[in-house]
Amino acid sequence: MKLISWNVNGLRAVLGKGFLDYFKEQDADVFCLQEIKLSEGQLSLDLSGYHCYYNYAQKKGYSGTAVFSKKEPLSVTFGSDNEGRVCTLEFEDFYVVDVYTPNSQDELARLDFRLQWDADFREYVKELDKKKTVLICGDMNVAHKEIDIKNPKTNLRNAGFTIEERQSFDKLLESGFTDTFRYFYPDLKDAYSWWSYRFKSRERNTGWRIDYWLVSKRSENRVKQAGIDSQILGSDHAPVYIIFE
Repeated sequence: MKLISWNVNGLRAVLGKGFLDYFKEQDADVFCLQEIKLSEGQLSLDLSGYHCYYNYAQKKGYSGTAVFSKKEPLSVTFGSDNEGRVCTLEFEDFYVVDVYTPNSQDELARLDFRLQWDADFREYVKELDKKKTVLICGDMNVAHKEIDIKNPKTNLRNAGFTIEERQSFDKLLESGFTDTFRYFYPDLKDAYSWWSYRFKSRERNTGWRIDYWLVSKRSENRVKQAGIDSQILGSDHAPVYIIFE
């Protein structure tokens, strides 16, 4: 199975920037989106051969997740927050959890909220993991290690690279999950999934790796490939993918 995750920074916007070409070319079994920035009824997308699920934020033009799956899931569950940040699909022997983790924002105004959200999310996926393998994907708004960010020293107190957020991500992995990209490429530098729109960051590859596929540690050997489609434009994020057996 091929599974793709992409923070599209507005689904309507990315439709005009080659999204459907990429979607059809990849022919993924499961395609997860974050930051769709849609309200219900705003967009009618005909994706032949896919079951489509949307979790909309209450706030207009904000957040939201969506999952498109060739196979109909056994169940679909949406997170209880009002920002549309979690969408979970249950299949026969695994779950797919699509997540858009809250940003701690400028001056870390939302850091405490973010850390509590992390703790609640961690408990949620740990409970799922007791039942069957869990695949977690999405924009998790944290560059885990110094290798995952171009300028670590100057970003130590910036949202997405604080000690607190990185330690929180440590706890998630320690609770039984594997970062699939680092599983295959533990020492690969300059591999990023997000670049600021400012300062020609993408051209200069001044980026952050904040988009992930995690897998239950006991099933890490079922992941045969992991990567970042960094050449795909249309958003400030690149799609990330895994091949899973």
